[in-house]
Amino acid sequence: MAQKRDYYEVLGVSKSASEQEIKSAYRKMAIKYHPDKHLNDTEEQKKEAEEKFKEASEAYSVLSDPEKKSRYDQFGFAGVDGGAGGAGGFTGAGWENVNDILRDLFGGGFGGFGGFDFGGFGGFGGDDGARGGRRVYRGRDIRTRVKLTLAEINAGCDKEISLERNVPCPDCGGKGAVKDSDIKECPSCHGSGQIKRVVSGLFGMRTVQYSTCQQCGGEGKIISNPCKSCNGTGLVRKRQTVKVHIPAGVQDGMQITVRGEGHGARNGGVNGDLLLVIEEIPSREYKRNGADLLYTQILTISQACLGCEVQIPCVDGTTHRAKVDAGTQSGTMTKLRGKGLPRIDAYGRNNGNGDLYVRYIVYIPKKVSREEKELLQKLDQSENFQPVEKNNDDRSFFDRLKHIFD
Repeated sequence: MAQKRDYYEVLGVSKSASEQEIKSAYRKMAIKYHPDKHLNDTEEQKKEAEEKFKEASEAYSVLSDPEKKSRYDQFGFAGVDGGAGGAGGFTGAGWENVNDILRDLFGGGFGGFGGFDFGGFGGFGGDDGARGGRRVYRGRDIRTRVKLTLAEINAGCDKEISLERNVPCPDCGGKGAVKDSDIKECPSCHGSGQIKRVVSGLFGMRTVQYSTCQQCGGEGKIISNPCKSCNGTGLVRKRQTVKVHIPAGVQDGMQITVRGEGHGARNGGVNGDLLLVIEEIPSREYKRNGADLLYTQILTISQACLGCEVQIPCVDGTTHRAKVDAGTQSGTMTKLRGKGLPRIDAYGRNNGNGDLYVRYIVYIPKKVSREEKELLQKLDQSENFQPVEKNNDDRSFFDRLKHIFD
């Protein structure tokens, strides 16, 4: 399956476009790829028009909804997965939503459909459809890695990212020409970027077809004196620093999309995105499992036998006083509820914190002195130091030991 295009690129609008501009852009595309305009096309051309229509409908269903648009701007496709189908995924209830959109845009004259059959709906005959617009370029995305400590992941942080990217040429202001008078309207397409062709079909029906203008390449203009600094592209390469916010609770390998911070685009098009891949710096104190953390606390033999209080360091920089019961066995686990990392759902919402698990390990020295050896031998003769299964707690402990290597 082909990689999905940015929704703003699909509709040919900028990220700052108003609701009316988004609606107008989709209206033009819906008319352009209406099946009445492709009745005499080949099967391949019909299929292409179908995919274009679905792609535009998916983009509009997200960008026309303020909540979905906000999630998409922050998290990209991950923020709206499930809310909009993939290219070709508008079936069933999804097509009902598209019908609602079309009725809202065009009124009841736009027929319904349930699977995108090119003969399945009508409503726009003749050649009064909207003419295609100029080509809208989109800058390339930039992918880079960001290293974070566990403390930064816990609290969230701001990072300054240094990168090289294409930006508007300062000498020509991104126009690609030395002077405004050097930019002329394309004589072939008259500035539209597309060539219109009217084709007569059956029963006197006429359809309108559009193709990219070959003379201007779809830009709608011709530059007679290109800028020497950017060679007419309107872009130059420059190293810049971008300040980005990393939300709390991210995980290693997760990708965060920063909209519009990638490479600039030609002719004032849509900037690409900055894709930040999270790289978690391994912690010496904790092991991580999702939002939960594991901390190992070392106890001396006397602490394990007699009981004590220990200070457990938490990932937020605080400490938690924990009571160790007398007779604590090595490998005993306790849980500090809510002392783990923030738990973030697919939409970036905080669902509380994970837990901090504390594992107690009793330290056994590798070497002992003669006096210590005599003391241990004397203790070994005591009944309390014999590994006898005396109660259910001891029995469950020994059962765990028996199966630890299973």
